[in-house]
Amino acid sequence: MFEAPKSPYLVPFDGSFSLSKMKNHPPKAKSDKKKNKEQLEEYVEKLAELQSLLYAHDHHSVLLIFQAMDAAGKDGTIKAVLSGVNPVGCQIYSFKAPSAEELDHDFLWRTSKCLPERGRIGVFNRSYYEEVLVVRVHPEYLGGQKLPKYAISEDIWDQRLESIADHEKHLARNGTLILKFFLNVSEEEQRQRFLERLEKPEKNWKFSTGDVSERGHWSAYMEAYQQALAATSRSWAPWYCIPADHKPFMRETVAGIIVEALESLDLKYPVPSEDDKAHFADMQTQLEAQAPKVQTPSKKPKAKKGKK
Repeated sequence: MFEAPKSPYLVPFDGSFSLSKMKNHPPKAKSDKKKNKEQLEEYVEKLAELQSLLYAHDHHSVLLIFQAMDAAGKDGTIKAVLSGVNPVGCQIYSFKAPSAEELDHDFLWRTSKCLPERGRIGVFNRSYYEEVLVVRVHPEYLGGQKLPKYAISEDIWDQRLESIADHEKHLARNGTLILKFFLNVSEEEQRQRFLERLEKPEKNWKFSTGDVSERGHWSAYMEAYQQALAATSRSWAPWYCIPADHKPFMRETVAGIIVEALESLDLKYPVPSEDDKAHFADMQTQLEAQAPKVQTPSKKPKAKKGKK
């Protein structure tokens, strides 16, 4: 179906992933901010071209999923990477706490109705993975999901991960290219970014009182991410665990993976049939015949010079 782009941050497909072994910082040789930004600009330009091809080709859709701890840089990364894409061909959804209507459906329903059409790039800022992350860390949330008793079993998280993997395989089989990015910010870097949000008035709006309390569950969240990424990274729906303490490198890396993945689809502009070409020639002849006639302005007689 799809061959995932190679990367040192690609989560293996055999369940052997270990989050504790992944770095939060890039290699020193890759941490030049100026070079990161220059490379990002090249990728953004290329991505704009590929998005145009994707839209015209109209046989694939693209789903980009971003998951991370708070302050890892999801919003900024999405904005930077997709800054050159035509808004007509891109759809971005941010998923918060589920509504009453959403809780009356299965946990995949609210995201399923937001999936991108063929020819478009869809972005999920958080996603159905919240159901095996925040809900796993706070299992009391299950009480509001109106599940039958048999559904809340000891293996509920394994069952949900299995449902997610099946869902993604179904999408991939039907032409959706899925790329999933875990922005791997360190606990200390998150603390510094929270302090910055508190110290700068223009960033106060980004801070929530619940942000600090959630830091108390850091280990539980890391375990939940470990389980989710290991269980659902597949060649047709790969996870990438991207170092997030260095934003320019993170954005460049995400953009590069997306560009390489789209290039692998061998997208092409549609080729008109012979009948279409004949029709086009006829339309061209008609349009050219409708060109307004250019009138040559009449020359005014020169005035005779009077005697001095």
